Amino acid sequence: MNNIKENDIIKVKITGIKKYGAFATLDDDYNGLIHISEISYGFVKNINDFLNIGDNIYAEVVNIDNENKQIKLSIKDIDYKNDGEKLKRIAETKNGFTPLKENLEPWINAKIKEITDNF
Repeated sequence: MNNIKENDIIKVKITGIKKYGAFATLDDDYNGLIHISEISYGFVKNINDFLNIGDNIYAEVVNIDNENKQIKLSIKDIDYKNDGEKLKRIAETKNGFTPLKENLEPWINAKIKEITDNF
């Protein structure tokens, strides 16, 4: 297990599913858990919508506990069913709703003017 480290993408087999996450095994004697919060950025109502027992998938190593031979895993940032490649995510803007707040009234006024000018 010394060759696997955090952030590595590894192949695992899903061996159990509970409401809080999915259990996985590796080729060696380590067990892994994909917590429900590490499955998707969206709401996960049913883990079986993403994973099933017996699935062989890719997972990203979040944390390794060598003493207990346990690994915390994640699939929300990778193409876990196909090749394990990192998914490209759109970066969130630091401006939040500020551009909307600053532009909404002028946009509304411009649209009202456009509509009334056409009558």
